[in-house]
Amino acid sequence: MTTTPLSVLVVDDHPLFREGLVEVVRGMAGVGRVEEAADGAEAVATALELRPDVVVMDLHMPGTSGIEATRQILADRPQTSVLVLTMLENDESVVSALRAGARGYIVKGAARAEIARAIEGVAAGDVVLGPAVGAKVLGLFNRGADRGGGRVVPFPELTDRELEVLDLVARGLTNGAIARKLFLSEKTVRNTVSTIFGKLGVAHRAEAVARARDAGMGAD
Repeated sequence: MTTTPLSVLVVDDHPLFREGLVEVVRGMAGVGRVEEAADGAEAVATALELRPDVVVMDLHMPGTSGIEATRQILADRPQTSVLVLTMLENDESVVSALRAGARGYIVKGAARAEIARAIEGVAAGDVVLGPAVGAKVLGLFNRGADRGGGRVVPFPELTDRELEVLDLVARGLTNGAIARKLFLSEKTVRNTVSTIFGKLGVAHRAEAVARARDAGMGAD
């Protein structure tokens, strides 16, 4: 049986690292076309043209972030598998990448063989998490369950206060109304809402409301 070679897009803003990664990917059995992009905007444009099977995506890049690029690529082509390969391993980055639709997350410094296995894994439809990342995801899940008394709390990356504010945002309250209800300053609420947006990887209030309501928040 003949297997169609994989097409892969490598995205990273550091030329030397990107070139080395392209070399690794081109050396993999079963990989055909390999393209590269130097930032998020170029990644989106190239992905729309190439329609790759796998995108290997850095997160911290100038302009369009890897999170937003992942979201845009998958909105157009959900069958593409995104593997995040980044220096960032904090909770917010991991959760935001997975919520954007990434199927894998490993950190730079991984061995070539590990990177190749991760690419093959996400291409096959698996979810691939590096050891440290997998432990973080499990920890976030358990933390959410603990806070909910055995029931998993939505968005475990948010603090209790942030969840409270997000619930009120989902109910349609303005920052001023939330401030009055929680006896906070409007500036504090504004800063909290901004932090929530960052943790959820959303850019607009309407997107945050949609995400919250999808998770069952904002209901009477």
